[in-house]
Parts: sequence; structure tokens; C-alpha cells
Amino acid sequence: MAKVAPSILSANFNNLIEEIKSVDNAKYLHIDVMDGKFVPNITIGPLVMKHFKDEIHNMVMDVHLMIADPVKYAPDFKDAGADIITFHYEAVKFAEPTIEEIKKLEVKVGVSIKPLTDINVLDDLLDKVDLVLIMSVEPGFGGQEFIPSALDKIRYLAKARIDKGYKYLIEVDGGINKETAKECIEAGVDILVAGSYIFKSNNRKALIEEIENDN
Repeated sequence: MAKVAPSILSANFNNLIEEIKSVDNAKYLHIDVMDGKFVPNITIGPLVMKHFKDEIHNMVMDVHLMIADPVKYAPDFKDAGADIITFHYEAVKFAEPTIEEIKKLEVKVGVSIKPLTDINVLDDLLDKVDLVLIMSVEPGFGGQEFIPSALDKIRYLAKARIDKGYKYLIEVDGGINKETAKECIEAGVDILVAGSYIFKSNNRKALIEEIENDN
């Protein structure tokens, strides 16, 4: 069954701990990390994230590094409590050594691609990662509309996983609401990153349950 990963990018940064507690029935917490270089925005660092793990013990810390040098900063996020660290294929010269370096931290490793990046660039990496994150919006800002071509990428990954016996999870991030969540689930996604749709709700936990029970 597909799971929702609330994205704190859409949360109230003045009261993050309480915001996270308001969605703590979700299995995953999606933490977007931006450096103002790889994407034109800046978010939180590991010092802030460390407080999440101190307060929230039952959620998987799903860290999405939208930064120019993921290998350099991955250890800091591991120390801050990351369970999964995902980097962008487009941010590094060589993806396979990046995967190997992050794996040395004894965390799960994911790779992500932007909407305009061909899914086939990941073909030689799919047996090496624990998660593949498909961006269904341009990374950097919340509240964007879902780009439908993400569905074809999800279907491609779902088929490759069956055909070749791969073990990775398929995650999608951007423009997720009740309708697009349903489409992604039908395409084969495992994790739905939802920001604005969840955090604008007055009944966040019920909304998470509604999405997860509708598949």
C-alpha cells in the first residue's frame, strides 16, 4: 500500500515540531534540503533537523538533498537522524560513486531526477539504490502543479522492478493531491510526497489516512 510522506517544505517553519506532530501518523517525513545553488531556494540544515529526531521517534526521516555537493553534507544529515538520503542525479558528475559514499554511512540511499531528465539515465543505477524519487514539479518551491509525464516514469520503474527483480521503492514529489495521488498509485508508486495538500488541511492526519486507504 502506498504511503504518504508529508513534506515540511509547506509547514510553518516558526513551529516545526508541532507541525510535524500534526502529521506523525505518517510513516515517512520528507525533509527537503536546498542550498540556493542547485535550486534557487534555501531551507533547513542538519542542526534544525536534529531536533526532529529528538522529538519524533516513529517516523522515517526521508531526506531529499537538492544541493550541489551531496557527498560533502550527507554525513551531517546522517548524524542528524536521516534514515534515507536521496541526492539528485543532475547534481553530481558521477552517480555511482555518490551512491557508494552515501551507503558507507549505513543509511538507505535514493536517487532523484528532475522532470526534464530522461528516466533511462538511471538504468545502470537501479540495482544499487533503495529508492528512486521522481520529481513531478521543478524542484525548489512548493505548491506547483503536477507534471503528468511523471506517471510514465513511475510506470517504467514499476515494470523494471518486476522484470529485473529490483528492490527499490518508487517515490514521487510535487503537485500531489487526492486526484494525482490516485494516478500515481495506479502507476505503481510506493511513497507520495505531499506538502501543500497536507499542511493546508485542518485535519491532516485524516487526510493522510484517506489517501493511504484509497489504494
